[in-house]
Amino acid sequence: MARKDTAANAADPGRLKQIALTYKMTRKADKKIGLVLAAVGIVTFGVFLAIGFLIGHPVYLGILGLLLAFLASAIVFGRRAERAAFGQMEGQPGAAAAVLDNVGRGWSTTPAVAMNRSQDVVHRAVGKAGIVLVAEGNPNRVKSLLAAEKKKMNRIVADVPVHDLIVGTGDGQVDLKKLRTTMLKLPRVLTGPQVTATNDRLRALGDLMSNMPLPKGPMPKGMKLPKGGPKAR
Repeated sequence: MARKDTAANAADPGRLKQIALTYKMTRKADKKIGLVLAAVGIVTFGVFLAIGFLIGHPVYLGILGLLLAFLASAIVFGRRAERAAFGQMEGQPGAAAAVLDNVGRGWSTTPAVAMNRSQDVVHRAVGKAGIVLVAEGNPNRVKSLLAAEKKKMNRIVADVPVHDLIVGTGDGQVDLKKLRTTMLKLPRVLTGPQVTATNDRLRALGDLMSNMPLPKGPMPKGMKLPKGGPKAR
């Protein structure tokens, strides 16, 4: 019991430090975050306190209002922090791969299965919805990358559905912040063992990442493929 309490106490400073770091990062992109959170908390508490005076229970409603004020502020903070994070990631090479890594359980991601010298890239995710190819880069150039990769998938795993998505803000594209939701909405057609079998078959192919050391997450903007390096497949 004592060990559990010690571990919990040790974890609390870590959580507080993480929250503070997230707030600082969010504030760089959202200057009004402090005012917004204060306004949400004060308004929520004020409404419940006013109701408390009206019904003759200001103490009980005040306590409830205080708790709900913290909850409302936390929800708003989480949403604005997420929006700020996507805003900083959007447009950076490799941003889609960072989102794919956090889609959720049941999905396995292989970043950069195809790439060209212009840093247009295709990532692959495998889950119960089948294979999802996610491209980021110039819409005109990535279409050829997607077509080549999709053709290869259909040839090797013909019995598995293959979906293709292009990350962007244009027509027919998926906004980066909506990528996870879009993937989770895809119909589930494979069982767990089928997903495992599909991953095993695809791993046998290898991928661009196994031949070229690239950093995880968004890649540096100045990074270019070396001459003579692997080309899009």
